[in-house]
Amino acid sequence: MTDKFVHLHLHSEYSLLDGYTRISKLFEKIRELGMDSVAITDHGSMFGVIDFYKEAKKYGVKPIIGCEVYTAPRGRFQKDPVKDKNMGHLVLLAKSNKGYNNLIKIVSKGYIDGFYYKPRIDIEVLEKYNEDIICLSACLAGDINRKILDGDYNGAKKLALRLNNIFGKDNFYLEIQDHGLQEQKKLNRNILKLSKETKIPLVATNDVHYLNKEDHTAHDILLCIQTGKTLNDEKRMKFPSSEFYLKSYDEMKSLFPYASEAIDNTIKIADMCNVTFDFHQMHLPGFDVPDDCSPNKYLRKHCYEGLKRRYSIITEDIKKRLEYELKTIEEMGYVDYFLIVWDFIKYAKDNGILVGPGRGSCGGSIVAYTLDITDIDPIKYNLIFERFLNPERVTMPDIDIDFEDERRQEVIDYVIEKYGKEKVAQIITFGTMAARGAIRDVGRAINMSYAEVDKIAKQIPNQLGITIEKAMEFNPKFKEIYQRDDNAKYLIDVAMSLEGMPRHASTHAAGVVISKKAVDEYVPLYLHDNNITTQFNMTLLEELGLLKMDFLGLRNLTVIKDAIKLIKYNRGINIDLEKIPFDDPEVYKLISSGKTLGIFQLESSGMRQFIKELKPQCLEDIIAGISLFRPGPMESIPKYIKNKNNPGEIAYLHPKLESILKVTYGCLVYQEQVMQVVRELGGYSYGRSDLVRRAMSKKKMDVMEKERQYFINGKVDEEGNIEIAGCVRNGVDEKKANIIFDDMIDFAKYAFNKSHAASYAVLAYQTAYLKCYYPVEFMAALMTSVMGNASKVAQYINDCKRMNIDILPPSINESYAKFTVNGDKIRFGMVAIKNVGMGIINSIVRERKKRKFTSFVDFCERVETRELNKRAVESMIKSGVFDELDVTRAGLLASYERIIEGVQQDRRRNIEGQVSLFNTYEDTLPDAIKNDILPDVKEFPHKYLLSFEKEMLGIYLSGHPLSEYEDLINKISSVNSNDLKEMGDSDSKQMLRDGQRVIIPGIVIKKQDKTTKNNNLMAFITLEDMFGSLEVIVFPAVYDRCMELLFEDSIIIVVGKINFKEDEDPKIIAENIISLTEENVNMILSTNNSKPEKPKKIYLRLKNRNNDIMNKIKEILRRKRGKTPVYLYIESEKRKLLANKDLWIQIDKSIIKELKEVLGDNSIRIC
Repeated sequence: MTDKFVHLHLHSEYSLLDGYTRISKLFEKIRELGMDSVAITDHGSMFGVIDFYKEAKKYGVKPIIGCEVYTAPRGRFQKDPVKDKNMGHLVLLAKSNKGYNNLIKIVSKGYIDGFYYKPRIDIEVLEKYNEDIICLSACLAGDINRKILDGDYNGAKKLALRLNNIFGKDNFYLEIQDHGLQEQKKLNRNILKLSKETKIPLVATNDVHYLNKEDHTAHDILLCIQTGKTLNDEKRMKFPSSEFYLKSYDEMKSLFPYASEAIDNTIKIADMCNVTFDFHQMHLPGFDVPDDCSPNKYLRKHCYEGLKRRYSIITEDIKKRLEYELKTIEEMGYVDYFLIVWDFIKYAKDNGILVGPGRGSCGGSIVAYTLDITDIDPIKYNLIFERFLNPERVTMPDIDIDFEDERRQEVIDYVIEKYGKEKVAQIITFGTMAARGAIRDVGRAINMSYAEVDKIAKQIPNQLGITIEKAMEFNPKFKEIYQRDDNAKYLIDVAMSLEGMPRHASTHAAGVVISKKAVDEYVPLYLHDNNITTQFNMTLLEELGLLKMDFLGLRNLTVIKDAIKLIKYNRGINIDLEKIPFDDPEVYKLISSGKTLGIFQLESSGMRQFIKELKPQCLEDIIAGISLFRPGPMESIPKYIKNKNNPGEIAYLHPKLESILKVTYGCLVYQEQVMQVVRELGGYSYGRSDLVRRAMSKKKMDVMEKERQYFINGKVDEEGNIEIAGCVRNGVDEKKANIIFDDMIDFAKYAFNKSHAASYAVLAYQTAYLKCYYPVEFMAALMTSVMGNASKVAQYINDCKRMNIDILPPSINESYAKFTVNGDKIRFGMVAIKNVGMGIINSIVRERKKRKFTSFVDFCERVETRELNKRAVESMIKSGVFDELDVTRAGLLASYERIIEGVQQDRRRNIEGQVSLFNTYEDTLPDAIKNDILPDVKEFPHKYLLSFEKEMLGIYLSGHPLSEYEDLINKISSVNSNDLKEMGDSDSKQMLRDGQRVIIPGIVIKKQDKTTKNNNLMAFITLEDMFGSLEVIVFPAVYDRCMELLFEDSIIIVVGKINFKEDEDPKIIAENIISLTEENVNMILSTNNSKPEKPKKIYLRLKNRNNDIMNKIKEILRRKRGKTPVYLYIESEKRKLLANKDLWIQIDKSIIKELKEVLGDNSIRIC
């Protein structure tokens, strides 16, 4: 007898919203229980097997790779809603790598062929892929078990024998479980009987869904989140006991005293299972080259051809750089990789698909530049190849490509066609329970009120990567709620236990994998929204040696492409992007003005403000601006701008730093600069410098401290050879070297990849160039790109008005699908009209080529019958498409259905031959159509015409209902809808905060009444202003007081508070609603307690940058930290600077008094 037991039936967190067993915690528990092996058997998928394997190896535990598959008793292709909704289970375990490959095939078939509610397989699949797989009969839901419970013992026996025959002797086991359920005890008696009769061995398992017995409540909440139910719902799905945890050997042995062999068999099975993974062994597809050429020669040929094209003068340094890169690529085995990328980019460019100038660290490669993979000269911009690829890098390099978004799929289709459908797949990604999301999910599940949950969730800063634990450190109020309120503590504790768990699987927006053999020879496949994806994410695919790339669709490339087409059509000018000068002062003047709406990377409100202060004068400035304007580096902005304006005052800790940091005015901005510093001062190789850069960015403290010693004092091997010279040996003072290293550590976690920023700076400049010299064409293309986003269209139309560009309404004789250019005006595109599709637009354009439409009847007679649907025509009438035909919209709406019916009726008569030889065509038409007469109906009032435009175009085009109120609105409004929308951008939140009181006038365009639990009425209204729309929540107390104003087209003033909710647009919680009149505006302005709470700022005026005064100010500010932004106005420089966030304050009398004592009474202003 053995005193050991192995768990062979276990669900990790990758049994999504069902498994509560975290892989990261599993193996500590396994070791604690004295076990040396364990299996993973997630429901229907293998999402977690690689993480499971790696973690097991870390703990010295044997990993057993498996899956609890769903079965389709009638066959995987049968998908009847009644007969096939219920499915069985089987547990499959891989004995070897061959068994693992078969398991991959089985699980993939479940998704690709058998998905119906769940991924299902059948006997046919098992018969084909049974080699080296162990099968267990599973839980109560197993096919054999169900037959027994349904009274069909003979059927169960027959199936058991068939499965035993499929998998072979000692590879099929009858599973017994005991979770304290009477049903299982009854089943187990029959299973024992079946085992004796068939000689099929038994195996004991526990259906593990959580680690510890006390975890059952958290698991129950997880099930509630999965099903959208609450704990107090008696009819919800729940586990019948709290026994589904990781039990000890003693606990398992005590459950089955009558079947000790079932315990022993777990050891036997574990001994048979031996799957291993080879990481970082590449499985790149080969690239077909001409017979007389090797891949290496073929790559060199194209690189040298590109070198001549790219450089008018080829220096020795350029040749050396190319040779060095080629040698590295050849030695590391990536020649085929580069040829594959070159080939599909060549296909794209040959077929007129616009490709981005580059993305990521690939911009640092001259090989990529000569192959036209990128359009950034790495020599000119001092970009480092080793940031992209070096011999000391274990992982594959990343070459991610931007394509114009409308044609991205064409490139993917080309790759599928070239390499084979079975060798190309998209890539999975997992949405996880983030901090705020976990709080809200758990709150709903335990039925806590929305208000309570919302209050707790909002204590967590809306920051990328924030955790609940970190939020408590940052926010003392959050910690106080946790410690004071028992209900809140329970909610937060459960949320913390779920935080970070995968919540759902979806398709990565851009990731594509290309493999040497069929993808399911290496990884299991998944089906999401009819897209076949891998079951492993990008990182794991890379570790497994598969080639993965991002094929990104970039809207801005489509904007550039469309703008160039419009320029050619409108002006007869051919724009060659490669010939655009990057030193045009007019372009930099436009960028520096901050009028950068629509300009790539430079259009958010915060960036527009920053770019005005930065005043870029060259592409390097834009590269730096893009890199700096992010959380973290933003703190360096004041120093960067100061140094840029005063280069003579820049001080370097060591002369060698000047050549590295001069381009960024003495500031560390790029990851590449960290690499250059450790190379130039410490004597590192570029490969090793990249390892240091990675360690710093990932905060690997042990690695950093070791590297600090090497950086300062160098490294000598056992034979006395100097591997790293070190700063001291290179003449750098040890104290200064430590300061420099500390600076790099502080900065590296936020540092940006210069190659990536350079690529995006090129796109920013290109869009700015087009806006500067061809604003009409650029804005038309820009608005076409956002036709589905009415608020963006409205924002860009306002920008057009600022530039004195008129927007013409949609026209039956002038409009095309997209926005087009008409001289110096822009014509609205018909595809932006609701319910109007490409079919009718194409028919209109085809007919218009013959001759223009002369009347509405002419239009109806000439447009193809199948496209002439009443819904589309009504939408066109309402949006003003036919206004130029001297007909009223009112007249057309009164008669269009009759006219269309008459025309269609006549067409049917012609087809059926019912027109007499002696009748003319016109005799068959109704009189109103024959005479082209429409009823004399007076046109609708202007406000109705505007509402039609809003309904059909998403915006008001020929005017705005609020135009006549514009002076009042400007007088009273403290914020507009666009300001609130941009609060979703991290750079905008500094000026507006959750709970801030605001006043916003607008027109009600939608109202939805709701009844509360207490049977009181409340409402959700959509309020529109001149910039867009937003949602206003009107709770019962305000609703009762203001209900007579809550109707569509009501023009009102809303006084309320901003309400943030994660992943949603900000809303306003109404405190008061009144009609928009001059009297009410004056009343609000004269009432102190009703005044809008404008975003507060404090301005401090200083004569110059006196260090003593600056230090005193900092000392005062740091004593009263808060959320009020602090601006410094330096008189000598005539500059306004925003202080770092750690100097923002909480305003009170004491701090104002202290500041006045230092600066004087007239040097402080609060607004």
